[in-house]
Amino acid sequence: MTPPHAAEGEAKHRIPDRYGQKNKRRKISAWQIDPAHSQIQFSVRHMMISNLRGRFENFSGDVDYNEQDPFKSSVEVQIEAASINTREPQRDTHLKSADFLDAEKHPYLVFRSKRAEKIDGTGRLIGDLTIRDITKEIALDVEYAGQAKSPWGTVSAGFSATGKLNRKDWGMNWNQILEAGGILVGDQASISIEVELIKQP
Repeated sequence: MTPPHAAEGEAKHRIPDRYGQKNKRRKISAWQIDPAHSQIQFSVRHMMISNLRGRFENFSGDVDYNEQDPFKSSVEVQIEAASINTREPQRDTHLKSADFLDAEKHPYLVFRSKRAEKIDGTGRLIGDLTIRDITKEIALDVEYAGQAKSPWGTVSAGFSATGKLNRKDWGMNWNQILEAGGILVGDQASISIEVELIKQP
């Protein structure tokens, strides 16, 4: 039996079928992202004095999680560009425009892992991130939080991941110079991800 709040989360974060028509998906993995208990967040410097935080509301993904050898695992995640949310509608509209994500022409951000490494006792996931039809390699530092069985009998695994990227590498060059010097929007974005995976039957 699926808990009601999980079903609501799945509906909210579901990626439209048109994505599958344009991009052949890999076979269904043994683990899938539980969007109701997962978050993809980011932060950038604003006017060089504070951090602006935001998140993506709609995403989905499959994980081929190898429990015997986690470093042989693979990940594919699709994020709906138009679901960006910084809690200010006018700013969100600008972020969806051609100055930044260009969501109308490029509706999805896609991450596909290439390999995993063990660094100083923790994990690092290296993969290709595609934004605006530009693909660049990024690295995410990953922490495994363990597994738990829910009251409904499903098994979940938890992960946290962090990373950094330069938005200009994906053609998002818009900025404004401040009167006193400096820039309005920082070039570097920090990524923070919390993921729960549900083991598939």
